[in-house]
Amino acid sequence: MPSYDFRSPRLFVEARLAEGAAVAVSPAQANYLLAVMRLAEGASVLAFNGGDGEWRCELAQPAKKKAELIPREQLRPQTPVPDLHYLFAPLKHARLDYMVQKAVEMGAGVLQPVMTQHVQASRLNVERMRANAVEAAEQCGILSIPGCREPVKFDALMASWDGSRRIVFCDEREDAESPIETLRDLPRGPLALFIGPEGGFSPQERERLRACDFVTPISLGPRILRADTAAVAALAVLQAAVGDWRSG
Repeated sequence: MPSYDFRSPRLFVEARLAEGAAVAVSPAQANYLLAVMRLAEGASVLAFNGGDGEWRCELAQPAKKKAELIPREQLRPQTPVPDLHYLFAPLKHARLDYMVQKAVEMGAGVLQPVMTQHVQASRLNVERMRANAVEAAEQCGILSIPGCREPVKFDALMASWDGSRRIVFCDEREDAESPIETLRDLPRGPLALFIGPEGGFSPQERERLRACDFVTPISLGPRILRADTAAVAALAVLQAAVGDWRSG
């Protein structure tokens, strides 16, 4: 991302972005711009909505505690949402927040919570998950917000899965061979990455996954990783081997 503006505040907005068309920001965003960042009228703010690309906007203050953004120039056209689904067993609050943010930074286009047998958290707040996805996108120059889906049970996921999208699942019992070589041998096509819970997949879940011809198990090396660490490691390996980190 050459010559990118990392200094201007960057906000996700719901409204359409078009040159000269004022966009009202939320009270929380107005407070951030006016009280926290202490920006004056005319300051530069970057804005994106997941559909109209990224715009350099001019800050306006129509009232004391209100703010608007006036789009002046489109800096980047809209890019597609990454075609990588991230399947994960929910963790408890702070670590789940971290994992969601890192998955977005690493190029996940869909976030799909899966309730496995050994899952740590029995409930998941999808709105909170999306808020963390938005925050990660704002901070890292990402133009599209990943789809944040409702949790689904493991059996239901497997029963309804479209086999044209291969699932790569991180199996702590897999021999510690190079995941890079395993991934490079995969047939071309859309992918999903599946990270299990802290207690790992149950024997029944592992058996069902390994019985599917659209599932590929990989190892993440000789060490046991926490689920949130495994997410970052696995996404990095996948992007380097068959994803958008490749040079060609």
